[in-house]
Amino acid sequence: MSRRAPGVRAALAAALVTALAAPPALAAPTALAAPATTGEYSVTALRFTVRAGDRTCAIDADVYRPAGVDRAHPAPAVLTTNGFGGSKNDGSTNAIGAALARRGYVVLAYSGLGFGRSGCLISLDHPGIDGRAASGLIDFLAGARAADDGARADYVTLDRPGDPRVGMVGGSYGGAVQLAAAAVDHRIDALVPMATWNDLAHSLAPNNALGAGGVPGAFKWQWTDGFYLVGESRPLLEPSLDPSRINSLTCLHFATGFCDTVRTLNSGAFPPASTARLLAYARGVSPASYLARVTAPTLLVQGQADTLFNLDEATATYRALKAHGAETRMIWQSWGHSGGVTGPGTGELDLARGDLESSYVGRRVLAWFDRHLRRHRGTGPGPEFAYYRDWIADPDHTYATADRLPALNRTLYLSGDGTLVTNPRQIVRGSRSYANQPLPSSHSESSLAALTGLPDPAPHDTEGTYLGWTSAPLERALDVVGAPRATLRVHSPAAEQAQRSTDAADRLVLFAKLYDVAPDGTQSLVHRLIAPVRVPDATRPFTVALPGIVHRYQPGHRLRFVIAASDDAYFGNRGIKPVTVTAAPGDAGTLRLPIVGD
Repeated sequence: MSRRAPGVRAALAAALVTALAAPPALAAPTALAAPATTGEYSVTALRFTVRAGDRTCAIDADVYRPAGVDRAHPAPAVLTTNGFGGSKNDGSTNAIGAALARRGYVVLAYSGLGFGRSGCLISLDHPGIDGRAASGLIDFLAGARAADDGARADYVTLDRPGDPRVGMVGGSYGGAVQLAAAAVDHRIDALVPMATWNDLAHSLAPNNALGAGGVPGAFKWQWTDGFYLVGESRPLLEPSLDPSRINSLTCLHFATGFCDTVRTLNSGAFPPASTARLLAYARGVSPASYLARVTAPTLLVQGQADTLFNLDEATATYRALKAHGAETRMIWQSWGHSGGVTGPGTGELDLARGDLESSYVGRRVLAWFDRHLRRHRGTGPGPEFAYYRDWIADPDHTYATADRLPALNRTLYLSGDGTLVTNPRQIVRGSRSYANQPLPSSHSESSLAALTGLPDPAPHDTEGTYLGWTSAPLERALDVVGAPRATLRVHSPAAEQAQRSTDAADRLVLFAKLYDVAPDGTQSLVHRLIAPVRVPDATRPFTVALPGIVHRYQPGHRLRFVIAASDDAYFGNRGIKPVTVTAAPGDAGTLRLPIVGD
């Protein structure tokens, strides 16, 4: 297998440890803070003991209570929690709490299990563990139980005894937990998951070959090992750690199933038995396995610049919820785990500022809660689909809307001379080849840069290790909104021989991607997104679903479709597997695009 040079992983570990070496100061564990009052709302620290799976867990929380809200004047509530590695004290969590409290909502912000000063293991937002823990906090909002110090919430609007009017909001790790909670507790009235996953098996080892079945793709080692180190470092960095957060010396801080999954992925081997265990665990903690039980109205917000959980994750969740009739809307914003724009002048929500009214996404979130928590029936659910356009300068008009997801409506053909042509009659007969090297020869992105703020080199491919097809210069702008698809046929005797192995890791791996080539020849990889593929059968044609994008190809620019032998953010081919791609009139690969405004 093509593996990373040892120094790369060492650098990742060193950088992450440095970033984590100075965690936020922790309050004294024995005392609860007195209410902090702003005049608009008060904030009171609370502790809860909840049952989560087979464990009893302590949860550290803050309740934001608007001024004037009491038993005689109750208000609906919103539950929120942190992203991975954070806590209730994160700036974005505090900002959300404050912003919603100023709007008259009771907010219960808490540190997720295994983070901050909350106990128990990191269980990857498992519905039976993290979902059940959130349900215990909803009992508090319902007035059905007290906090550990005896405090009760008798000031939350109830739909019936024991059923509070409550929504949830949060991003990434704080997004998936909403779906987990809603799957086990139907008292939740509205969800706003942001930048989160649908299928963790696909997120960690994506295989973008359609119909690949139970075959994992290429291991996304940088993101996965980075977050694994973030989680495992916590017991070493946080004093007075809750004993329930310690698992074992071989798996300090996570549920055992995740440690086993990470070890399997890092082994670079996918024999049938361990592959089945990996997929069963990863999918068991994923919304994909339980969305049929989620009925709460859901506003999905996903980032275009996100190589961890890309737009396809939200699209899969959107389609699953719509399929069983849940009220669902979807927004593709600019920013995600890998960057993007945010804040004043961009039209985009800045969670750290908590200024919801000044951005399109923020206003949609407020309207969603007004509709489902305040029951303002004059407030509609908003457009079915909305997406940010980074080529629009006016921040008030950066979003476009549609009543459905764009369809694949433009087909280009992969000619034998390396061109992308618009008419099958233009296909030139030809044959071209590439081969992978012992070490990765292509670069798309580094999660090390995203996690630590270090610079990331520009994407590149090494000659002889990739094939590209380039269009003619565009006569007018071309707006691609959605997930392109490519159909390919490759010839590789080495891959055909290797796929006879029972170990799926022996199958051919390639990486498909779309570049934008400027008139001066410089090229950019759209949002640094790529489609890893473990080819199901190298003797047959296969279709690749490229990641969803929102991108304008300007007049004079060219599209370039590339398949590369490797990428240094992923595990690649085991052994050298030369690949040849041929084309002839009536027999050539295709690239299908979702074009809007055409």
